[in-house]
Amino acid sequence: MKIEKRMYINIFWIIIGLVLVACGIFDIVDSFWSGMGGALIGVGIIRLIQFIKIQKNPEYREKMEIERNDERNKFIGGRAWAWAGYGFVMLNAVGTIAFKIAGNDLLSQYCAYSVCLVLVLYWIAFLFLRKKY
Repeated sequence: MKIEKRMYINIFWIIIGLVLVACGIFDIVDSFWSGMGGALIGVGIIRLIQFIKIQKNPEYREKMEIERNDERNKFIGGRAWAWAGYGFVMLNAVGTIAFKIAGNDLLSQYCAYSVCLVLVLYWIAFLFLRKKY
């Protein structure tokens, strides 16, 4: 995607964020949505600054492209996602048991469902990738 298009998308997120914050100020939406608006504004501004820096500094642009396309970084990113997934499943598995022992059946059920969902998604991804590679 071209940098100019990305900049317009981030300007769009900033505008949506401003609308959500304004709606929160006038009590049209609750604090969750106004907080989401603040997050959109923050992320949009940070990304705009990055894109401006990329456009104005060719050395920084080259460094960012190398970092984004480097095989080592892709491998490390894949491993980080795998570890995060393993950690999520294990924490929720422990949470399922701990919440059941504590007598909080609803949270125990949520943890169990999240483990089940991740395992189903893993199975689907495995079947897809096995055919692709």
